[in-house]
Amino acid sequence: MKPNVAAAKAALPHLDLDTSEAAIRAKSRDFFWYSPVLKARLDHVMADFVVSPRSEAEVIEVLRTCYAHDVPVTTRGAGTGNYGQAMPLAGGCVMHLRHMTGVKEIGPGRVICEPGILLKDLDTATKAHSGQELRMFSSTWATATIGGFIAGGSGGVGSCTWGSLRDLGNIIRLRVVTMEAEPRVLDFRGEELPRVSHAYGTNGIITEIEMPLAPAYDWVEMFVACDDFMDAVRFAEDLANQDGILMKLGTVFEAPIAKDYFQRVAPHVEPDTNLVGLMIAPHSMEGFLTFLGRRSEARLIYRNDEDDWPRSPGPVFEYGWNHTTLRALKVDPSITYLQVRYGFPEHKALIEKMQTALSPEVLQHLEVLREGGRVIFAGLSLVKFTTEERLDEIVRMHEDAGAMIFNPHRYTLEEGGRQTVDDRQLRFKREADPKGLLNPGKMIAWDDPDWSYDRMYAYPKLQAAE
Repeated sequence: MKPNVAAAKAALPHLDLDTSEAAIRAKSRDFFWYSPVLKARLDHVMADFVVSPRSEAEVIEVLRTCYAHDVPVTTRGAGTGNYGQAMPLAGGCVMHLRHMTGVKEIGPGRVICEPGILLKDLDTATKAHSGQELRMFSSTWATATIGGFIAGGSGGVGSCTWGSLRDLGNIIRLRVVTMEAEPRVLDFRGEELPRVSHAYGTNGIITEIEMPLAPAYDWVEMFVACDDFMDAVRFAEDLANQDGILMKLGTVFEAPIAKDYFQRVAPHVEPDTNLVGLMIAPHSMEGFLTFLGRRSEARLIYRNDEDDWPRSPGPVFEYGWNHTTLRALKVDPSITYLQVRYGFPEHKALIEKMQTALSPEVLQHLEVLREGGRVIFAGLSLVKFTTEERLDEIVRMHEDAGAMIFNPHRYTLEEGGRQTVDDRQLRFKREADPKGLLNPGKMIAWDDPDWSYDRMYAYPKLQAAE
């Protein structure tokens, strides 16, 4: 198949098309540059044109047209993903969902919306309507879309209580359009949801989302300081295990992250200060302060409802998850990161082992996460990058020790996940995208079913650098 880009564009002039090189380049990029490995391989990648549909009917028209002319389609929201999820590796069309921002229905414990609405705007709408908010969101809450979060994310602020997006009950329903000669519109629930959630838009375009909500609170955001790193880890875990204290965030930063990379926090900490970032519901503050009073190793240095710092640090959640990496990159461009799962019951021993072996080359940044009713930690470790070979060695050290790596230096679903094929997503791609035109290059199982994962996958149709 040879794409006929000119014919596809000629058939869509009545839609919102971007054809200027500057606009196309800007909308062909996500935050892949967090990774020096991906930056070296993807920096030149660019679509041939960008279309921004205003409705599901226009999404269908774009998919039908591009299918007829063999043009690849890569869907994107705000482009805040870090794995190159929204990079159009084979060129073609980028479908930008920025116009599809409608909130269709809000009810007790649920909201129905379009995929292009920003997380912050969705929260604003649900709070104004009924005092509810999203259970979880990415640290890019102010700029990321709900569709991008579901198609490219896995969890975030709120996961310390609600677990991951893939956990039962955290997505209610997804409406999906296929890419066929005549696209179909399908509603997925229950066992069907994993077909398209966290699939990077490789096997269908999400056009409507139904998500669960929780009561909204004016969360009390705090920083707690500890002199010992493992004391900070134990403090965060023990707090998360307090059944009567409602948390939305528990983040641990190994020293000297706070001093070196958090400019508004730095005047209030020392180089050896290990920090814990927290969000606690107001009605749980008496319980939290009682818990804190029992912990001689921890001291409260900031709370947003009693802010006496000369310069407010801003939202505490914007120091956690991948905002930690972003803040470090602004100070030291050689920094990159790893995503690690430290699973129960060996989580604390694994964290201590990696910290002892690799600090300060690798600094621990941990997020409290709930999995199967257990408190575990997700690591978004800050890595001082030197070479790809050393980065791969650090990955192997984690895996050999028993920690699972979700590699953010790979652009495929399998390599960025559990290194295995998701048969549900592959089977649905065969059904919903028979020509393989949706976000090509991101699903190894489609391109090379016998891939051995002994080296980084290189998509053979990746655009050549000029």
